[in-house]
Amino acid sequence: QVQLVESGGGSVQAGDSLRLACLVSRGTFSVYSMAWLRRGPGRERVFVAAINSSGNKPYYGDSVKGRFTIIRDNTENTLYLQMNNLEPEDTATYYCAPKLTYGTWNNPDEYGNWGQGTQVTVSS
Repeated sequence: QVQLVESGGGSVQAGDSLRLACLVSRGTFSVYSMAWLRRGPGRERVFVAAINSSGNKPYYGDSVKGRFTIIRDNTENTLYLQMNNLEPEDTATYYCAPKLTYGTWNNPDEYGNWGQGTQVTVSS
């Protein structure tokens, strides 16, 4: 079972950028498709972005297309999320997770083995 540690969150102003990182251990990182999901205050966990195991096919939720970029470094067992032009609506705890089943990419139920998450707060 993989172990995940997210980092890189913080408190920023609208329009700023952040880069989240997810270090994966205890498992073969390169075999998993991976994703970032987020849970806003009082909300369900929702899909943000995902990437296939080789890193050449990214998928994005509609609210982050054109602003966020998901990349992975299989040599460093690390998943990244570059977030540009942040908006207050992006405020959430962000989690990385491996894709554990074969359903649609944007279904949060496809993912598991959650880490502790990293908090992102965007003020206007």
